[in-house]
Amino acid sequence: MANKKEIEVVKGVDLERYMGRWYEIASFPSIFTPKNGENTRATYTLNSDGTVHVLNETWNGGKRNFIEGSAYKANPKSDEAKLKVKFYVPPFLPIIPVTGDYWILSLDQDYQYALIGGPTTKYLWILSRKTHLDDEIYNQLIEKAKEEGYDVTKLHKTPQSDSPPEQEGPEDNKGIWWFKSLFGK
Repeated sequence: MANKKEIEVVKGVDLERYMGRWYEIASFPSIFTPKNGENTRATYTLNSDGTVHVLNETWNGGKRNFIEGSAYKANPKSDEAKLKVKFYVPPFLPIIPVTGDYWILSLDQDYQYALIGGPTTKYLWILSRKTHLDDEIYNQLIEKAKEEGYDVTKLHKTPQSDSPPEQEGPEDNKGIWWFKSLFGK
């Protein structure tokens, strides 16, 4: 039986350059996001202690769903782009910490698009600074994901508006989306 190769990550990422808004172009479906989310995005802000404030937002049925958390380097002494992210759930009563991996598998030199995964091939995201990504770049990221062992047939393209919502909009402040997502709705 052949040994499974370790997933390769980017080295030497400048976290300050990585901060800002990223739009989800595609992802593997997960229980942590609404099934029919659109205009999904993440906004990263560097904190003074070197951790990152994470704001994940998506719109579903015209309502804004969001969760906030934090990210930090898994090994502060390593130059590998392996981070941990921590969220507290459920969103309406954030008491249970949930920690996950956020590995940057590919990042262009201008920090305009990225491929995100982890130590397993269970989760995958394609992110861009813009709401749409050129097909050529998208296909390059798909090829990289395949090389790392991801089943890219599970990727779901995320609907993005040409003019994404800038205001926060009405919220699903009861966290109903979170419970629905647990049941695949």
